[in-house]
Amino acid sequence: MKILVSAFEKSANLHLSHLLPLLEYEPIGIFDKSLGNPIIDLQSLSVMGFVDVLRKIPFFLHLKDQMVELASQANKVLLIDASGFNLPLAKAIKKRYPEKEIIYYILPQAWAWRRGRIKTIEKYVDRALSILPFEPAYYSKDYNIKYVGHPLLDEIPKFKQEVTKSDKVVFMPGSRVSEIKALMPIFKEVRKRIDKEAILVVPTHLHTSIYGDISDFSISHNPYEALLQAEFAFVCSGTATLEASLIGTPLALCYIAKPLDYFIAKRFAHIDRVGLANIMLGNMHPEFLQEDVNVENLLLAYKEADPKAFLEKSKELRAYLQHGSARNAAREIHG
Repeated sequence: MKILVSAFEKSANLHLSHLLPLLEYEPIGIFDKSLGNPIIDLQSLSVMGFVDVLRKIPFFLHLKDQMVELASQANKVLLIDASGFNLPLAKAIKKRYPEKEIIYYILPQAWAWRRGRIKTIEKYVDRALSILPFEPAYYSKDYNIKYVGHPLLDEIPKFKQEVTKSDKVVFMPGSRVSEIKALMPIFKEVRKRIDKEAILVVPTHLHTSIYGDISDFSISHNPYEALLQAEFAFVCSGTATLEASLIGTPLALCYIAKPLDYFIAKRFAHIDRVGLANIMLGNMHPEFLQEDVNVENLLLAYKEADPKAFLEKSKELRAYLQHGSARNAAREIHG
C-alpha cells in the first residue's frame, strides 16, 4: 500500500520520521530523501515569506499537478503543514478523486490568521489530526478533527527537572539564511555583553560561513542538547521557541521579518502573541519583533529571567500537551 505525502519543512520531516515507521504504507511524493524516494529535492523548495513564495508560483503550480497525478497510485493522502501548497493540493486531489481519503497532520494555524482556511479544510480534508489541544474548538462540532498529542514530546529526548547552573547561554538565529543574517549582528553584540560561554546552534545543512565571524561562540549541531545545558537562550521565532519552553530553558523570542511580510502578517493576525508557549499558557517568555530586537531589550530579558518560575511553567506546558503524537496519528491514519 502507498500513501501520498506532502511534507516540505524540515520540522515536518522530523515529525514524519517518527510517524513513518509506525505506518503500513510506502511513502511517495514530497518529503526528505532520507525517508525514501521523493519526486523532488527539498533543498530547491527553501523559501521564506510571502515575497519569496510569489517568485516561485509557476514552479509550485507544476509541482501540484505532479502530485495530483501521483495521487492515482496512493491509497491515502497525508498532508503535513505548508498550507499554502497543501490546501490547494487537497482541493485538486479531492476534485479529481472524490473517494480518496485525505488526512492533514500538523494543521495550518488558521485560528491565528486567515480563519477562512478552516472552511477549506473541512470541505476538502477528510480527517484532521491536531497537535494543539485548543485547536479542535475552532472547527465545526461534526467535523472529523482530533487532538493526537504533540510531536515534540516524542522527539525531545530529555527535559529539565531542576534549574540549570552551567554558565552557558544559547543563541539560535534560525535555520534560514534570511533569519540568520537579520539576527546575527544583534546576537554578536549581545554575546559581547554576556560573560558566559556562548553556544551557537548551527543546523547541519548550513555552512558556518553564513554566520560571519563566530570565533566568540562554541558551535553545536544538536539544539536539544544545547538547550538542555543552557541557562538561557536567545531564539528565532518558530518551533525552537516551543522546544526551549518544553525543555525548560528560559528564553527570549526574536524575529525580524521583511517589512512587507510583517505588514501582511500583522494585518491578518488574530493573535497578539507569537510563541506557541505564550499562546497556550500566557506570558511564559518575552517576545521581541522587528525594531524591538535590539541589544538592550535582549540583555534586559536575560537579566530579568526567573529560571525557577520558568521551569514550573515548562512542567505545566508538558502536562497541558499530555503526550507525543506519532502513535496516535498512526492509529488514526490506519483508521
